[in-house]
Amino acid sequence: MLTERFSQAITLAIEAHTNQKRKGTEIPYISHPLGVASIALEYGADEDQAMAALLHDAIEDGGQEYAQRIRLQFGDRVANIVEGCTDGVPNANGEKEAWKPRKERYLDHLKHASEDVLLVSGSDKLHNARAIVDDLVRIGPAVFDRFTASQEQTLWYYDSLSKIFTERKMPIAKALMDTVYRMKILAN
Repeated sequence: MLTERFSQAITLAIEAHTNQKRKGTEIPYISHPLGVASIALEYGADEDQAMAALLHDAIEDGGQEYAQRIRLQFGDRVANIVEGCTDGVPNANGEKEAWKPRKERYLDHLKHASEDVLLVSGSDKLHNARAIVDDLVRIGPAVFDRFTASQEQTLWYYDSLSKIFTERKMPIAKALMDTVYRMKILAN
């Protein structure tokens, strides 16, 4: 099922996230794309979808140069999924558009996105939501201090995501909904 192409995607993901850490932690960032790929595979991802899961943050975190590299190395389908999971690309100064309009646009995008994009995006959001829940258990609401968005905004965003994946009848929706519910309980 997984070929040398998958190994090449891991290598590119490692390159894109070299020296990056998960927000507010010492955890190497590559753990996130690996976790997202694992979740995607558990929900039936094929190799292209799993590679897109590995590379889903490459453009956002590594820069626009990765868009063309992914397309050339792994093809249109993988590149289109990655682009469909990208909610903002940093400008020349390394800054992204303001959080709220960027997230609102991404939520609107998900209402019509392909099932390929929904599988990878849902896996990404589930992995992130689980990490927030784990940190809520460990350190409490201080976890929200790591993010650009406030606690209220973060909860709104994950609740909105959960509703969209449920409306789109994605298999991952139940796990995301349960995790977001737990996040809201622990946050309050």
